[in-house]
Amino acid sequence: MKVYQSNEIKNISLLGSSGSGKTTLVEAMLYESGVIKRRGSIAAQNTVSDYFPVEKEYGYSVFSTIIQTEWLNKKLNFIDCPGSDDFIGGVVTSLNVTDTALILLNTQYGVEVGTHNHFRYTEKFNKPIIFVANQLDHEKSDFDKTLEQLKENYGSKVVLIQYPVTVGPQFNAVVDVLKMKMYRWKPEGGVPEVLEIPDSEIEKAQEYHNALVESAAEHDEALMEKFFDQGSLDEEEMRVGIRKGMLHRDMFPVFCVSAGKDMCVRRLMEFVGNVSPSVNVTEKPQTKDGKEIAPDPNGPTSLYVFKTSVEPHIGEVSFFKVMSGKIKEGEDLLNVNRSSKERISQLFSVAGQIRTKVEELVAGDIGATVKLKDTRTGDTLNAKGCEYDYKEIKYPEPKYRRAIRAVSEADEEKLSEILTRMHQEDPTWIIEQSKELKQTILYGQGEFHLRTLKWRVENNDKIAIEYKEPRIPYRETITKVARADYRHKKQSGGAGQFGEVHLIVEPYFEGMPTPETFRFGGQEYKISVRDTQEIKLEWGGKLVLINSIVGGSIDARFIPAIMKGIMDRMEQGPLTGSYARDVRVIVYDGKMHPVDSNEISFRLAGRNAFAQAFKEAGPKLLEPIYDVIVQVPSDKMGDVMSDLQGRRAIIMGMESEKGFEKLTAKIPLKELGSYSTTLSSLTGGRASFNMKFASYELVPMDIQDKLLKEYEASKKDEE
Repeated sequence: MKVYQSNEIKNISLLGSSGSGKTTLVEAMLYESGVIKRRGSIAAQNTVSDYFPVEKEYGYSVFSTIIQTEWLNKKLNFIDCPGSDDFIGGVVTSLNVTDTALILLNTQYGVEVGTHNHFRYTEKFNKPIIFVANQLDHEKSDFDKTLEQLKENYGSKVVLIQYPVTVGPQFNAVVDVLKMKMYRWKPEGGVPEVLEIPDSEIEKAQEYHNALVESAAEHDEALMEKFFDQGSLDEEEMRVGIRKGMLHRDMFPVFCVSAGKDMCVRRLMEFVGNVSPSVNVTEKPQTKDGKEIAPDPNGPTSLYVFKTSVEPHIGEVSFFKVMSGKIKEGEDLLNVNRSSKERISQLFSVAGQIRTKVEELVAGDIGATVKLKDTRTGDTLNAKGCEYDYKEIKYPEPKYRRAIRAVSEADEEKLSEILTRMHQEDPTWIIEQSKELKQTILYGQGEFHLRTLKWRVENNDKIAIEYKEPRIPYRETITKVARADYRHKKQSGGAGQFGEVHLIVEPYFEGMPTPETFRFGGQEYKISVRDTQEIKLEWGGKLVLINSIVGGSIDARFIPAIMKGIMDRMEQGPLTGSYARDVRVIVYDGKMHPVDSNEISFRLAGRNAFAQAFKEAGPKLLEPIYDVIVQVPSDKMGDVMSDLQGRRAIIMGMESEKGFEKLTAKIPLKELGSYSTTLSSLTGGRASFNMKFASYELVPMDIQDKLLKEYEASKKDEE
C-alpha cells in the first residue's frame, strides 16, 4: 500500500440501525476494491467486519471495526459501527476520529430510532453526513416513504443524488442526477452499464437535478453567480458546492444501494472519494488545553490511541489516528498520560482481521500496532519535545447495571483482571467495586450489552460467572430533632474503659442557622458553640458536628474519637446499614474518668449515642432518583406510558420530536433494573432511552416498611 497524503485520506464512520446492512456493505466495498476475492455473508459467518466469535454467535456487530481500502487514488478509512444502542460506545469513539458519516437506512423501515440517535451524535460532533438508502431489492422496500421521512425529519437539507427506477426484487437500476446518467446492473451486480436516462424518467430526473444544482450553488458565492448567469453548473463545480454544503451540514446527500447484490457500491465509493471532505479541511481536533492541532505531515509526530482490542493469536492491538506529523516503524514515542516510552515496532493498515504492513502513515491516517507495553485507550503518544495531550472521549451514562461474581471464588481475582481488560476494549463497560453494597457492580448500556460480556468471559476465558440484581444504594437521614446519651463502661481488671456522651441530632440543610436552645421533655438545653466541623461525605450530603461542651465535662482531645464513632454509624446507618447523610450533631455534655477514659471509650459512646438519637429522630430512607428521557414511536406511546406508571415514574414532560414522542420522567433506580429489556420488548426495539442521576428523595412509607423488614430478616439469617 502506498503512502497517502492528508488530502488523499477520507475517514468515514459507517452508522445505521441494526439490520440496515453496514457489514454487508463493507463486504461489497472490499470486494470491489480488490481487498477480498469473495464476498462473505453474516449467515455464513465469514465476513471481514464481524470476525469476533461473539459477533458470529449473535449475528450482530459488537465492536467497531476499522476497514481500510483504496479507491481512485484515495485511501478510504471506514469504521463499521454496531447498530444496536447497547453498543453506542463504538459510534461515539468512531465520530471522534472520523470526518464524515454514512448513515445507512433499511428502506423496509425508513427512519428508525437508531437513525435519530446516530444523527444526534453527528450533530454533537458536527460531522458531515451522507444518507444511504439500502436494501432496495427487498420486497417490502419503500424508497419514497423513506425519502419522505428523511425530509420530514431533517428538512430541505436532504438532497437526492440518486433515486431507484424500481424497488423490490426487480431492483437493478438507479438514475444519478449529479451525473445525469442511468446505472443498470446485471444480476451479479458489480460494474454497471452507464446509460442515457430513458424518456420515461427524464422529467423527474431533471427536476431533481435542478434542485441539486441550486442547493450546491448556495454554498459558494462564485458558484451562485455562475448559476444565475448560466442557469447550470458542470459536474466538478457541483462537487465543490456539495462538499462545502456537507462541511457546514447544510446538505445531506442521499444515495441508493443494494449492498447484498453489490449494486451502486462502486458509485458510492467514487462519491465518497471525490466529494466527501478530506482530513485536511475538516474541523481540527483539540488538546485538553484547547489548542487546535492541524493534521500537518511536517508537524511533530503525535498519535491518539482510540481503540484497544485483544485478539486471538496476536494479543493486544492498538488502533490510532496520526494527529500530526508522520510515523514509521521503529520510532520511539512518549506516552504523555503515563510518562512511559513506547516503541512502534510494527505498523499496519487494517481491514477487519486483514492486516497489511506499511512503511509510514501520515497526519490524518488511521493505523494499528501491536504489543505496546503500557498504552491504553485514550492515551496520547508523542515524539520527543511534543507536548500534545488530546481530550478524553466522553461516553453516554450507563443504563443497565448488574452485580457480577465468579461462580467459583477461586476465579475472582482472574475475573477482576478480565473485566479491567474488557473496559479497555469497550469503555462503556464500567466496573465498580462497591464497598457500600459489598458487590462488584457492572454497568453497561443495556441487557444485551452485559449479556455479550458474559458470553465472552464464559466462552473465551472459560470462567463461569453469574449476574444478580444489584442492591440499591439507599441513604438514611432524619426528619426531626432528637436527643440521646450513652455511657460506655467496662471493667475487667487493670485499666478500664469509661466514656459518656450526650448529644442532639437534627436534619441538616445548607445555610441553616444554629439554634441557641433545644427543649426536650420540659427541659431546656442551651447551646454554646465552641467549634464546628463540616464534613462533605463521599456518598453525598454532609455531616456537621458542633462541639458545645462547657465546663470541661469532656476533654477536647476526645472530640475526634466521638466524631469517629458517629462516622462509624454514618457509614452503616441504623435502619438498613446504608450510608447516612445530612445530619447535624451537637455534642453538649458528657462525663469522663481521670484514669479509665480513652479514645476507644468515647468512640463507642459517641457511636451508640448517635444510633439511639438517630432512631428517635424520625429516620427515613432516601432512594436514588434518575432523570430519564424516552424516545418512542407514537404508536407505542400508550404501552410505554402504562409501564412507566407501574414504575412510580413522575412524568415531567412530553413533546413530539420528528415523528417520535419524547417523554421526560423522574424514576427511582429500584424501578429501572430491567427497564432497557422491557422497553425493547414493548416497542420491538424501536425505542431508546437515557438516564442520569438526579437526586435522593424520600422512599414512600409502605416501601420503607418493607425494606426495613427485609433488612431485619437478613440480619437474623446472618446470625
